[in-house]
Amino acid sequence: MTSKLQPRAAVVLEELLAGNERYADDRPTHPHQGRRTRATLTAGQHPLAAVLACSDSRVPPTLVFDQGLGDLFIVRNAGQVLSPDALASLEFAVLELDVPLIVVLAHQACGAIRAAAATFGGDDIPEGHLVQVLAPLSPAVAFASRHASDADDLDALADLAGHTHLRMTVTALRLAGPVIATRVADGRLGVVGLTYELATGITRMLGDHVRPTAAA
Repeated sequence: MTSKLQPRAAVVLEELLAGNERYADDRPTHPHQGRRTRATLTAGQHPLAAVLACSDSRVPPTLVFDQGLGDLFIVRNAGQVLSPDALASLEFAVLELDVPLIVVLAHQACGAIRAAAATFGGDDIPEGHLVQVLAPLSPAVAFASRHASDADDLDALADLAGHTHLRMTVTALRLAGPVIATRVADGRLGVVGLTYELATGITRMLGDHVRPTAAA
């Protein structure tokens, strides 16, 4: 699971997965909270990892990984899109906070992914600025529509699009130059993808569902 990561990143990933196991088993420790932690953090932050996650209220990374104040540098938006702002924030975590690991955290039943799948082809275009949220998800939906066993099954299409989007995002992030790509190439930084299961609370490593290239 962690053999391709450099030791520092592998240790951090194992810690996050162990925290998620505690959370899923209803035995979280809620570390690094309270007055003493707050006082310590006034001098600065040294997070274990950076996390690019969806804004969904059901998937709070700090709770999901049973971490506390100062442990995770979290960037969130609808659909965990690698937008310019998100990328810049992750670069800050790498350059200024020296995080050895970036986790892209997707989740089941993502509303943004489902909406992108439902509007694929130009139907039911949403009002206001929502179209700007869905547009970056269209490459994953397009790939999924070509490979889904039944492209008319919205649930199946959205599920495959979600896996595809996660893989595309991880790939794009690993290649995002010059900051992240350089550090991934020389082994100083690891980038991994995880999917969160809403009912069980378990996060699973990015599987081999699909193998698209990074989104353009």
